[in-house]
Amino acid sequence: MPLFKKRTAGKPGEWFYCLQHGKVEEGPECPAKDRFGPYASREEAQHAMDTARERNLQWENDPRWHDAPAPDEDR
Repeated sequence: MPLFKKRTAGKPGEWFYCLQHGKVEEGPECPAKDRFGPYASREEAQHAMDTARERNLQWENDPRWHDAPAPDEDR
């Protein structure tokens, strides 16, 4: 009998997108470090990479996240 039991993360009915396998899975199949989610539906999980791409683009173009140019120290 093992000393420590492997605990799964997530619950059946929660959907995830596995980054390692490139597939949608219900409940805990792959380690949390290799997946996006949980999502409420299979369809949401299928679009996980599109959602991430859109959010990254928004972040990259958000003026609040760009540092102002540093003032010249010589002046």
